[in-house]
Amino acid sequence: MISRAHVFDGRRSLAGLYDIAIDGGEIAAVSADPLRGRQEVDAAGGWVVPGLIDTHIHFYDVRAVSDPHSMRVFEQNELPGKLGLFLDHGITTIKSVGDPTDGILNTRAAIAAGTLRGPRLLATGCGITGRGGHPAATVFSGNPWARERFTGEVDSVQQMRDLVHHLADREVDAIKLLSEGACAHSGGPAYLWRNPAFPDGVELERLPLDLLRAGIETGHERGLRVTVHTTQQAAAREAIEAGADGLEHGVTVEPLTDHSLIELMLEHGTTYTPTLWIDDAHPDARGNLKKAAEAGVRIALGSDTFSGRGRFGANTLEEAELMVAAGMTPSQVLTAATSGAARQCVRPDLGTVAPGKRADLLVLNADPTADIRNLRDLSVVILNGRLATDKR
Repeated sequence: MISRAHVFDGRRSLAGLYDIAIDGGEIAAVSADPLRGRQEVDAAGGWVVPGLIDTHIHFYDVRAVSDPHSMRVFEQNELPGKLGLFLDHGITTIKSVGDPTDGILNTRAAIAAGTLRGPRLLATGCGITGRGGHPAATVFSGNPWARERFTGEVDSVQQMRDLVHHLADREVDAIKLLSEGACAHSGGPAYLWRNPAFPDGVELERLPLDLLRAGIETGHERGLRVTVHTTQQAAAREAIEAGADGLEHGVTVEPLTDHSLIELMLEHGTTYTPTLWIDDAHPDARGNLKKAAEAGVRIALGSDTFSGRGRFGANTLEEAELMVAAGMTPSQVLTAATSGAARQCVRPDLGTVAPGKRADLLVLNADPTADIRNLRDLSVVILNGRLATDKR
């Protein structure tokens, strides 16, 4: 039980102080009246919020993993500590959106079995792109072994359908497609993909529309949510009209000037995941998020954090702070990191402080609705009703 806490329930702040009873892995009661329990965490007037959810991470080290030996070294020596960092920063659920399918699903199974300490792990397996698309021909251009495992390259509708069915058979939690889906060779809308690590850029074109539609339709046939990596307005529109449930990154490489695109997101209930932590270098990313949030578009927190830069967990908190700097209120960002992210992940059991929900809870020493930086003033992390981190 957690006693005498202010509560942000995933959507709003509750007036007054509350006790929160936990039974097994679920919240049993949220009461303004004092409760009694066998074990008690005294919040002492601090704040309780749902455990944070980062819906866009890349966990395996894309630079260090290049053959079976380096994969084993990473999994044995690096992986456990990196997983622990998420819990130490209050992130109780992460969603991997482009890691080697076998490795990330084995990691998911080990966490679920309790043999590995870490946050709840959701995974898409490999990201699906066109032949020669991003990230196959960009991030993995010099690492053919990882390219084959981190990405799924397809160049026909049948290959797209087959790969989505294969991932669904592996029981992934969602499907991720990449609109930057093929090298420019067929006269489509080509553009230069740029990244600080690739100053000369790589010329790409969007994933052919028939492949995009096939991936989304097949994912939906298998009952899976499908999100699409986009960076341009035209690609975002194409993805939504094809039935995408969410946009990873959204619009980053240009100003969001097409108001009808925002209306389309509202009409379809599309989730917008801005990933400012990685895309903050794009001058339009913050302003585009502000426009989408002010219009009422559903926002989910996803940092696009990856192994090798910064620290897992801390990067997620930085993402929350960047979202506030972009013009969202702390309460809007907290919603995006809890109930909004849970909706994006199709996990209604997560992201809310209410009876019957998963007991993934943070106890904070200060009010995060007043200052989002107070997420860093963390006292206790509870995962599935059990104490995961205690900094008291």
